[in-house]
Amino acid sequence: MDGIIVIDKPKGPTSHDIVDIVRKTLHIKKVGHAGTLDPMATGVLVILTGKCTKESSRLSSDDKEYEAELTLGARSDTEDAEGVITDSGKSIYPDPVRIKEAFDAFLGPIEQIPPAYSAVKHKGKKLYELARKGIRVEKEPRKIMILRLDIMEISLPKVRFCVTCSKGTYIRKLAADIGERLGYGAYLSALRRTRSGKFTIAEAITIDKLSTLSILNSQFSTIQCV
Repeated sequence: MDGIIVIDKPKGPTSHDIVDIVRKTLHIKKVGHAGTLDPMATGVLVILTGKCTKESSRLSSDDKEYEAELTLGARSDTEDAEGVITDSGKSIYPDPVRIKEAFDAFLGPIEQIPPAYSAVKHKGKKLYELARKGIRVEKEPRKIMILRLDIMEISLPKVRFCVTCSKGTYIRKLAADIGERLGYGAYLSALRRTRSGKFTIAEAITIDKLSTLSILNSQFSTIQCV
């Protein structure tokens, strides 16, 4: 089968785990995806099958949209809730005006240093492989675009926000950088991708739903590639 399946990825499995589940469930050998989600993240994961796997690079380059949550007053070595959390020791938080100013500073074209725990490579090795061995490598900043960055709710120490961004943006790095700008530290405590290019969460199916469907079932939600 040649097609595109929009999966609502649950928290826990890696993107590669989802690819394996689709491959085994639907008995399709050639399966890939268009844009990795970290294990703690949920939401839109675009799965490509058959000849559509050739579209991976093109579809991965599309803008992405997320709903996220950061926690102020603490730092994580992975910049998200999966890492080792260190409290900053600050009990008085900045007011909403300062928080909004910090968010606004990251809107538009910015430079972002890839996280130490990422799949970016250094001399043939992935940064997270080096970081796990205690070797921290700081890569050169990369140019990205934050097209939209809106605060949804402030319930300190939590701040919920939505962001639309270009390919290559690390939302956990964005959260950590916002925390540093405020002088409090922060880490990404929740992340949900709601859109990847033209594919939205509204058309996504769960893994449980996938397992009940046949590739010949008329309910099977696929979009043929062109």
